[in-house]
Amino acid sequence: MADATVVQRRHLLEMNRGDLAAWLSERGQRGFRADQIRKAVFGRRVDDFAAMSDLPAALRAELAAELSLYAGTVAARRTAADGTEKLLLRFADGDDVECVMMFEDDRTTACISTQVGCAMGCVFCASGLLGVKRNLTAGEILEQVVRLDRLLPEEKRITNLVVMGLGEPLANLRNLLPALDELNDQGGYGLGARRITLSTVGLPEKIRELARHGKPYNLAVSLHAPNDELRNRIVPVNDRIGVAAILEAADEFFATSGRRVTYEYVLLGGVNDAPEHARELAALLAPRSAHVNLIPMNPVTSLPYREPTEARKQEFRAILERAGIAVSIRKRKGAEIDAACGQLRLSELNRR
Repeated sequence: MADATVVQRRHLLEMNRGDLAAWLSERGQRGFRADQIRKAVFGRRVDDFAAMSDLPAALRAELAAELSLYAGTVAARRTAADGTEKLLLRFADGDDVECVMMFEDDRTTACISTQVGCAMGCVFCASGLLGVKRNLTAGEILEQVVRLDRLLPEEKRITNLVVMGLGEPLANLRNLLPALDELNDQGGYGLGARRITLSTVGLPEKIRELARHGKPYNLAVSLHAPNDELRNRIVPVNDRIGVAAILEAADEFFATSGRRVTYEYVLLGGVNDAPEHARELAALLAPRSAHVNLIPMNPVTSLPYREPTEARKQEFRAILERAGIAVSIRKRKGAEIDAACGQLRLSELNRR
């Protein structure tokens, strides 16, 4: 009877330069081959080991036999009228995650996920409607950027990265930081640390851990309410944390890294968008070096929340600006392709 054993190939994107150099050394290859392979993947966008023509044919055959560039497949791709691209990636265990690419003037921004689902329970977000299933590996995180990068024309590159997709990034720092460091490394994708932003619901000890990591990545805190009573309703995990503890950790992050903290605030019509909420938020943030990113609610079919009126959005913004706080209102991208966090995955799971 024929041997039906299937050899599981190792995921190349799980290997940093040191890992790859060690793998090559075990096969009698010199370390510089690791740089050639990484340049082919991150720089030249080569997807097939056979096409790495600067490598010996025997090494290319070994790479193809023992390693795989991708761990998942593209289960869905959607393109919006404004150019926004969204991919649904499906991994071998059947788990789906989303990643998005957005275009704004001279910026090309990739938005990636860190978990399958989310455990934070924010009431307005589709990401956590089914809870959290597992953390993504470093390679699965990195693969999202590599996949999005392949959608660009030859002359364009991803200029900015936001970790704001499915999941709570700081709950998976163990796998996220190695992936970001690979993207930041000049031998990897070469993306500047100051062009990488991590968005968190606010996990104080993890914020401090990120600061200690020593890379000047940007921090965005998803605050969404100026007090604990309201935030406990919008972000249920807050009842174990508290706004004061989050702000204290964010202050320490700023003191350690020198990077101004952004506070994200999803405006929910009739819930957290009143002038008194804006004044209370202004009182919290005016003494700090802060930027507020106001995000009008992106409607989700199964949720009861709505976007505020334009007048209410502008009034909220004006109150913050009068307090001396830098404010922006995020433009909606890709609404017709379920570009908001978790929407495409949710619709695909419902379909299946």
